Amino acid sequence: MAPDSINTVGGEISVNGRSYRLPKQPVVVVCIDGSEPGYIERAIEAGRAQWFAKVFQQGTSLIGDCVVPSFTNPNNLSIVTGQPPQVHGICGNYFLDPDTGKEVMMNDPTFLRVETLFPAFQRAGLRIAVVTAKDKLRGLLGKGLELGAGKACSFSSEKSDKATLAENGIENVNALVGMAVPDVYSAQLSEFVFAAGVKIMERDRPEIMYLSTTDYIQHKHAPGTPVANDFYAMMDGYMARLDAMGCTIVLTADHGMNAKFGADGQPDVLYLQDLFDKWLGTDKARVILPITDPYVVHHGALGSFAIVYCPNPQEWAAKLKSIPGIEAALTKDEAAKRFELPADRLGDLIVVSTKHKVLGTSASRHDLSGLNEPLRSHGGISEQKVPLLCNRKLAGDAGSRQWRNFDAFDLALNLVA
Repeated sequence: MAPDSINTVGGEISVNGRSYRLPKQPVVVVCIDGSEPGYIERAIEAGRAQWFAKVFQQGTSLIGDCVVPSFTNPNNLSIVTGQPPQVHGICGNYFLDPDTGKEVMMNDPTFLRVETLFPAFQRAGLRIAVVTAKDKLRGLLGKGLELGAGKACSFSSEKSDKATLAENGIENVNALVGMAVPDVYSAQLSEFVFAAGVKIMERDRPEIMYLSTTDYIQHKHAPGTPVANDFYAMMDGYMARLDAMGCTIVLTADHGMNAKFGADGQPDVLYLQDLFDKWLGTDKARVILPITDPYVVHHGALGSFAIVYCPNPQEWAAKLKSIPGIEAALTKDEAAKRFELPADRLGDLIVVSTKHKVLGTSASRHDLSGLNEPLRSHGGISEQKVPLLCNRKLAGDAGSRQWRNFDAFDLALNLVA
């Protein structure tokens, strides 16, 4: 993609092939991790989410598609670049680096192939705030920002006590927010994001703010359950405070979530490495699970999307398609085209499971001791539908447009009244 251009007369920037008007009031884009359609609706029905109810009645309520694989890193980077992974290059939380041959986390900023919107907005004179729950995203989201007081800040709840002006553009975060560092496996990790957003908006009034949560609650609690409703009621209160400050707010999700267990309550898993070891011989194929990240307690690294390095991928794709629980088995080129992925960062074969099935490597490699509730997870096509909400009305008719979660900034800056 061409470098961004700034039209200060027209108040517009162009970045990654899309144009955005500069905001006249602060814009807050929220990525609610794992928020399938239904969570917000059930909280409204329970009388727990008055602000969300107002948005549904007076603002914009749409359903969009996230990118597949429906994981955190690919979708957050799509939202903040305005493009799918074939452009920005982040196609999983975890991958086999073709340059080194090693399996690594895909959170190093060097893996990002284009700028996010944030440096372009900053060069146009806007102040930026990026707050994430987990630190794994911070480097990617903050890449290219000039950090410092009055310029930009980028930090995580997880390491809020480690934030410095030099590294994060902000210091004394916990004192500002009035909260200690939350446990990484808690609802409070996400609440800290919202509380920090409100305090920073009150103090600094940045023109562009991005808030990204964790899906700890959604992995454990279905829409409409008491804990889920409590979580969305908490969020509702913070959104109301941002709205009262005049912010244009757009909320979307990085992916949905589905139950992935059988009648016995145990995870419904197809262990692909074990299967390929049986077909080809031990370690003749290599299975990579892009859901893998440092926080696997709530999902055991089990998701609905897998990458396989193997000989004769078309042969094994045909065989996999006949197995119950497999929704798609595609060669590298087929998957890159269908899911808008960078082919050079994929294996020979891409496997997607059905709505209630997950994919593993070998049974012996997955520690499921932390799964205290029946497994809920994501990664497949069945977790692609996500909410796309705004506290302003669309300026025109939505028509037949296919909405994507990475239309969030376009919606906030170009399409609402």
